[in-house]
Amino acid sequence: MYGIMVSCMKTTIDMDNDLLVAAKKAAIDEHKPLRALIEEGLRLRLATKAGGQARKIRWVVAKGGAPSEVRDREAMYEWVRKKT
Repeated sequence: MYGIMVSCMKTTIDMDNDLLVAAKKAAIDEHKPLRALIEEGLRLRLATKAGGQARKIRWVVAKGGAPSEVRDREAMYEWVRKKT
């Protein structure tokens, strides 16, 4: 009978210092090693890519809304500023 083989590899990465400090704090808060937090993040990121599709947005359409001249984000912000 064969057991489960777990393969681990050590590696070195360069990382932004602020990001590393934040990650270490998060790992401490979650009572897990930094390695586990990094692995979790990588698995989540790679699972999103592996699926081939990003999560779909369910658009909700309601009567009214912005006028047709609001064609881009900046125009939309300007329109909202005028309404408030």
